[in-house]
Amino acid sequence: MNRRFQFAVVASSTCIVLLLLFGAVHGRSASTDNPYTHLGVYSEVLSRIRADYVEEPDMKAVTLGAINGMLESLDPYASYLNSDQYKQYLKSKETTKADVGLVLSKRFGYVGVVDALPGSPAAKAGLATGDVIESINNVSTRDMPLAFAEILLQGENGTSVEMSVLRVRRSEPQKFTLIRTPLVFPPVSARLVTNQGPEPIGVIQTVTLAPGRVKDVGTKIAELEKQGARKLVLDLRHCSTGAPEEGIALANLFLDKGLITYTQGQKSSRQDYQAVASKDVTKLPLIVLTNRGTAGGAEIAAAALLESKRAEVVGERTYGDAAVRKAITLDDGSAVILSVAKYYSPSGKAIQDTGVTPNVPQAEEEASNDIDDDNAPDTPEPQSAKPGVDRMLNRAFEIFVKGPAQK
Repeated sequence: MNRRFQFAVVASSTCIVLLLLFGAVHGRSASTDNPYTHLGVYSEVLSRIRADYVEEPDMKAVTLGAINGMLESLDPYASYLNSDQYKQYLKSKETTKADVGLVLSKRFGYVGVVDALPGSPAAKAGLATGDVIESINNVSTRDMPLAFAEILLQGENGTSVEMSVLRVRRSEPQKFTLIRTPLVFPPVSARLVTNQGPEPIGVIQTVTLAPGRVKDVGTKIAELEKQGARKLVLDLRHCSTGAPEEGIALANLFLDKGLITYTQGQKSSRQDYQAVASKDVTKLPLIVLTNRGTAGGAEIAAAALLESKRAEVVGERTYGDAAVRKAITLDDGSAVILSVAKYYSPSGKAIQDTGVTPNVPQAEEEASNDIDDDNAPDTPEPQSAKPGVDRMLNRAFEIFVKGPAQK
């Protein structure tokens, strides 16, 4: 039985167990019963495992797996950290280390790739959205806290990290050895396109919403307008980092009124974020490009611009990661990192649950990890069907030239 089939079996089994053990706990029902009464089922299952399992079980591992499984079933970005792991987590927040450049979430009990940051060691190695990391430095990521996986990928500049990765249409995991480097994001780029219709089109791209980038986007808009741009394309593909507040600020560059987003949680009352007229910098027609690697603040901006009808959104559905997260310390020094509120689109869609679906779907070129060939190189470079052809951007140009009726 090959490794990929084994992985599928484990993932399916995990889903079934979670449904049986925890569905009643967190699912809403018409009953007014205390949900904690359903934990009796969990206790009974534990008792039967201890008494009847074919081997004497490691109950610590069983319990840890159950905790992580429960968290993942609720939130792919949640983590349970034991006391030692939590200390490492807090320490990692105090220092800036070299990294391989991956944005992560939990997937099927393992660690999944949201995006490989452009220009990072991971991106150069060909890692991409949808890859599943089976192990890091020979340590399985199954039931590994997401926050701890992120810590393991960090380290001193020039040191290496080994990963085993499950990829689309590969029966066996691939091995990667990446060298950690300080992450440096490329600056916001802008160019004027004059050969795609009668009116010049300004194209702006940012791959992060780190502090200062929204201001840079505003500066580029002004420069393009001075150069004669009459339409704009905002490229948010692979823009997966940056605070949600930056996404709100980005949307406000193009909006002079209306709701941009709001947050709400079980114990967090609704908080609206409205556009401020003085922060709007342009009225030019706008198209936003997104792909599966668009996440976080960039999704908030895309959702607001789409639903306000300020922009067409061309591309692929975004990843779905927009929430307020909080580390909650437990009595034994361990901690749970949970989403305590979600960001919603103006119409009330939870971005973390659904992502943002473009009103003009357009797939990117197939990447090399989609090739059904176990004999292909282990660290392939991304490739396009036609090198140099950007189908999403060309689709945006086509819409500008032919008009909305030709989408």
